Parts: sequence; C-alpha cells; structure tokens
Amino acid sequence: MNLRPDLNLIAHLVPDATRVLDLGCGDGSLLNHLITEHGCTGTGVEIDPDKVLAAISSGVPVMELDLDADLGLFAAASYDTVVLSRTIQTIRRPEVVLREMIRIAGRLIVSVPNFGLLQHRLMLLRGRMPMSRELPYSWYDTPNLRFTTLVDLEDLFARLGLEIEQRINLSLAGEPLGKRLRAANLRAGAAVYVLGRG
Repeated sequence: MNLRPDLNLIAHLVPDATRVLDLGCGDGSLLNHLITEHGCTGTGVEIDPDKVLAAISSGVPVMELDLDADLGLFAAASYDTVVLSRTIQTIRRPEVVLREMIRIAGRLIVSVPNFGLLQHRLMLLRGRMPMSRELPYSWYDTPNLRFTTLVDLEDLFARLGLEIEQRINLSLAGEPLGKRLRAANLRAGAAVYVLGRG
C-alpha cells in the first residue's frame, strides 16, 4: 500500500502493536497500514460520509464524529497515540481538540501545513491567497478554517503544556528537511510533531 509521504513518516513514528486513534482519518489508509503492517489496533474518526464509507470498505474501524464536539466520547488514556494529520487547520476549536487528545492518549502526532512558508508569503505580497501542494485549494473552496505558521502553532502547544518531543520539517514534496532546519518557519512546507505532556 502506497501512503502519502507524510503518512509514511507518521507510520514510522507510531510504535508497533499499540492502540491508535486517527482523527480526521480520511479513507483510513494510515490506520489500515498501521493495523496490517505494524500490528496496531485502533479507530479512525472522520466526518465526511464518503471517506467513512471508503475506510469501512477497506476494513478500517471508523466512527463518523465531529472532532470539535464529540471527542468526549472517548475515555481518558484509552489509546497510546492520537494522530491528527493535516486536520488541525480544518477544525473550529483546535485548542479544545488538542486538550481532548492529550486526555485520550499521552502521545500525540500532529502534522500541519505551514502558512508561513516563504513561497506563501510571496503570494500574499503579490495580492494572492497562497496555493501550493500543502495548500491546494482556492480561497473560496478550501476546507481550511485556520492558517497557522509553525511558530504560532508551537506557541499554542506551549500554552497547553504540550512538550515537543520531535519536529520533522517537510519540503513541499513531503520529504523530510531535517530536524534542525534553520528558518524552518520560512522554508518548511509542513511539519510533523510528536508531542507529550509537559
């Protein structure tokens, strides 16, 4: 099974044979890979009915829930890892969702497109809303409700008492750029974070 480059990276960050909750799981490809290739168990959560059906068709246990309102249905410490991949920018209450995630599991993996990428800033200077591989939608049809830079996101993590255990910066092609990339907020198209309780 071919995973998107960022999902392949996330799959290697999830310990084998652990319990995984994949929020905004889409068609369930990451969770399917973790179950079949890494011996994990888990559940996907998705709000799009077509994607829910696709996940169910591939044999992935999935629930159709609203991340902004329904995460209270999950018991505390009921999973080992919660994944939120390219979804934080689409939810109304990211702070509430992150608090719920850390309640559900002690380890979080969050990936996010970087609105602060230099290419995005240059588009804004030309009077255009940014579009790229990481932000592929026109302003009028985007599912994104929030546009964050890596610096702003890390400030939110700190305010919530989340410790950044690892940050992997990604190019626009989805390839790792290095953990200590200088000026990552300008040069990374996206980032994957591994977070724990501070």
